[in-house]
Amino acid sequence: MWYLLQMTTDKKILVAFDFDHTIIDGNSDIEITHLCPDGKVPQDIKDKYSDRSWTNYMAAIFKHIHEHGKTAEDMMETINEIPLTEGMTELLQFLSQDPFEVIIISDSNSVFIDYSLKHYKLDCVSSVYTNPATYDEKGLLKIEYYHTQDWCDLSTVNLCKGHILEEHIKQSGHSYQYVLYVGDGSNDLCPGLRLSNSDYLFPRKDFSLWKKLNVAGCLDGGTSELDLKAKVVEWTSGSQVLNVCKEVCRDSQLQGNKV
Repeated sequence: MWYLLQMTTDKKILVAFDFDHTIIDGNSDIEITHLCPDGKVPQDIKDKYSDRSWTNYMAAIFKHIHEHGKTAEDMMETINEIPLTEGMTELLQFLSQDPFEVIIISDSNSVFIDYSLKHYKLDCVSSVYTNPATYDEKGLLKIEYYHTQDWCDLSTVNLCKGHILEEHIKQSGHSYQYVLYVGDGSNDLCPGLRLSNSDYLFPRKDFSLWKKLNVAGCLDGGTSELDLKAKVVEWTSGSQVLNVCKEVCRDSQLQGNKV
């Protein structure tokens, strides 16, 4: 965990983001595979893929493209070409003020996220929780598990987003009036299920999380098979998340005035 911004008030609104297909409008790992010769992943590397851990697969990709002459600069250029999702610039600009705290919880890696944060000057992000990655002395990108977990069947072995969200809340020293979680993938369901009835879950429309919630009946106000307490707001643009952020900010200020 690392910090870019010192918070100034005790009462906060926490906004947690996924990274791929959420802050950026693409998948950083998939884009990096295009650096393979002819843009094709060899079959022996494909065979390493497991839906329980994407990280080992990507480690093999990094080794393969390094062996074929791709450098850190090539990878940085590839990541920086991925645009921000529509409306995300305006949303993150709004969240740069009190009482908001912005964090990222992602199954990407620290190098790729750092590239994007610096490229787009997203200095409102106070903490990033992801798989640590570094370049070795030969220029090979090495990636490690964020942690190894066996307690959550909704998550990959290397990263349980719900556990990370809860740990951040416990260790932050803040009493959050609201927690908002913005994501797109299946692994964003776990943190969503840990939100309270005053919180908000934002699934990106037509992506995996949205599809799971739709099948479970969480999007139409009907009876759901999931124990989901948070308010669900689907989104296609950051502007829809921004509208809710403005609402909860006003509510927070009104509550503060009553104290």
